Amino acid sequence: MLARVHSAAILGVDAYPVQVEADVSYGKEGMTVVGLPDAAVRESCDRVEAAIRNSGFEFPKERITINLAPADVRKEGPSFDLPIALGLIIATGQVAADTILEDVALTGELSLDGRLRPISGALPMALGSREAGRRALIVPPENGNEAAVVDDFEVFSAETLYDCVKLLESGLRDEPVQVSEEQIDLEAPPYEADMSDVKGQEHVKRALEIAAAGGHNCLMIGPPGSGKTMLARRVPSILPSMTLDEALEVTKLYSVKGLMRPGDALIRTRPFRHPHHTVSSAGLIGGGTIPSPGEVSLAHHGVLFLDELPEFPRNALEVMRQPMEDGDVTIARAQTTLTFPARFQLVAAMNPCPCGFYTDPQRECTCTPAMIQRYRKQISGPLLDRIDIHIEVPRLTSEEVMERQPGEASASIRDRVVAARERQHARFADAPFHHNAEMNSRALREFCPLSSEVEALLKTAIDQFALSARAHDRIVKLARTIADLEGAEDIGVAHAAEAVQYRELDRKLWG
Repeated sequence: MLARVHSAAILGVDAYPVQVEADVSYGKEGMTVVGLPDAAVRESCDRVEAAIRNSGFEFPKERITINLAPADVRKEGPSFDLPIALGLIIATGQVAADTILEDVALTGELSLDGRLRPISGALPMALGSREAGRRALIVPPENGNEAAVVDDFEVFSAETLYDCVKLLESGLRDEPVQVSEEQIDLEAPPYEADMSDVKGQEHVKRALEIAAAGGHNCLMIGPPGSGKTMLARRVPSILPSMTLDEALEVTKLYSVKGLMRPGDALIRTRPFRHPHHTVSSAGLIGGGTIPSPGEVSLAHHGVLFLDELPEFPRNALEVMRQPMEDGDVTIARAQTTLTFPARFQLVAAMNPCPCGFYTDPQRECTCTPAMIQRYRKQISGPLLDRIDIHIEVPRLTSEEVMERQPGEASASIRDRVVAARERQHARFADAPFHHNAEMNSRALREFCPLSSEVEALLKTAIDQFALSARAHDRIVKLARTIADLEGAEDIGVAHAAEAVQYRELDRKLWG
């Protein structure tokens, strides 16, 4: 007898429908899975047999063939356990639920006692099942809230294989999973870190506010203990709250990677990714036989923080240049080519020299000029050109260390950032970008007219600091963001002068 059960599989960050066909016929006892299954799918045979027996059902002692269609796409993971088990139960006539199954998809890993374990990719599977015409999805309890975020679609959860069978026999009369408003409230993201925790460093906070307002990349340079990491961890708290579309994109990425916490419905806070400097190119950009997202994609709509920037492998840093420009990363393999979103904001930190004390007035640097030069050359000019803001982070004074008065809270800084971004959204309403940092040369000419006084200032800066043409464009973008923060229609001399200060490190450290 033949039974068909609907499921879904992940390819990249999206899901496609999979039909699980279970055929039980006379012949030599055994179970075969076809349809390009990986090792985890092939191992489901033993899990499914034990789960069926321990759930009170009979496992057929006949020839069993399981087909995962379409058969020309490789299937990964244990999420087909539940549809395979249910297909066998229906194929052997132990339950008559095939009519209901026309509109329902199932996914879940089975333990040996029949309990359902959580799987990766529940949200994209729910989206893919809805697009395929299904009206409902049955998932493990831990994945219920995540999948239930999808509109116009019902999600049911089942603790065990037996519960799933009873749910189908009842015609899905149980209440579908409901997500509370608090779980999807994007206006009040629960950030634990706040800018008020940071003592001193007001000029660095100002630079990070400008970076957040215009979507600019930022590099902080200072001795150990000056607060670079502490400041970077608080950048997401001054960024605007995510929209629902942004939250869904981020949640899909984290769902596919299996990084969702059980019971969570959405990723509500801007991502903050902090990979160690030993990360490989594949770990940073993404990769694998069947490519999966890397750190640049997990930082989508958030912050990618690279601490000790010169310590990262140079080839790993260089492969970031394309995602920084395009906002996505394409990974090509023999079997498939996949594109992952990677619209992140880079915040990097480094010491001025290997020992860290080259610019510290209180500690003597022990590095030779050759050591310092070799250390800095780890960061290439093309990569540095893609970082708009270079800011020095000096050691705190004793008065700043002993200061008891809290600094400005993230909420008030975020209000100014939101106002500046709203001005940019209005300005770029008909453009293919939304932030000042994304403007190209043509957009600069259209949206950033400069007065003769500003042009004279920039000409002096180019001559004095030997700035490149790309550095000139970065300064204009920064000046436009500074003007937006002040609510100014045009770029003024003061805006351009402040923007120039954030490029002085080109000359000081790399000139």
